[in-house]
Amino acid sequence: MATTSETGHVKNLANFDELISKILGYGPDYNPTKTSLRTESLQSTSFLARKAIDAVNDFLPPYSNAIASRELVFDPLSKLATRILNALKATDAPAPVIDNALTLVRKIQGRRATPKKTEEEKNVLKAQGAEIKEKSSSQMSYNNRMESFDKLIKLLSSLPIYNPNETDLKTASLTALLNDLKTKNSAVLNANAPLNNARLSRNNLLYNEVTGLVHTAMSAKAYIKSVFGATSPQYKQVSGLLFSKARS
Repeated sequence: MATTSETGHVKNLANFDELISKILGYGPDYNPTKTSLRTESLQSTSFLARKAIDAVNDFLPPYSNAIASRELVFDPLSKLATRILNALKATDAPAPVIDNALTLVRKIQGRRATPKKTEEEKNVLKAQGAEIKEKSSSQMSYNNRMESFDKLIKLLSSLPIYNPNETDLKTASLTALLNDLKTKNSAVLNANAPLNNARLSRNNLLYNEVTGLVHTAMSAKAYIKSVFGATSPQYKQVSGLLFSKARS
């Protein structure tokens, strides 16, 4: 399904094409001196804008598919981290090692070591003149989660006593999973690069403040208003054609 942003670009182009159709109906009476406002230039602008919008649409499915594939491998990670921690606790690992593992698991899951203070607790501290500092627990970016998972695997690999019977909890399986996480994350980055470039090109064609489609449309409407008058049937035909500003 197209996003509101994407449909906004299409609406601008549709209104631009309708503007061109009205202008063609004016015949030789529409005769601007500015080259970019002449009918052949308007048609060229429309053609290039359509190609730019189509290019973005071409790159969207591979990016969406890469996002979906990444989610499939990252979604079970939090539960898996809990299982790993419990498997470690079931060994004779010393308490400091388990604490280190717990810290990494919390980072993988984006949990706090201590609960976030309530507003009531914050107000009490403020009344006491205490400074309130709370670090964000959100270390849930894909890179941060992979880094914490990598550290957890290395910690487990250093412990001969960590040797669970469950295949998916063994360090070899965890390493294979980490490699898959990296591959899926890289696929998203690789798919995003051409999509981002296509969006930059489209946005320049549609929204450049000097040469963009929207600026050109507004200039063409202003020319029609100057030639035929603000109350003329010609201007009334195009005055209702709206063009939105730059979108992401």
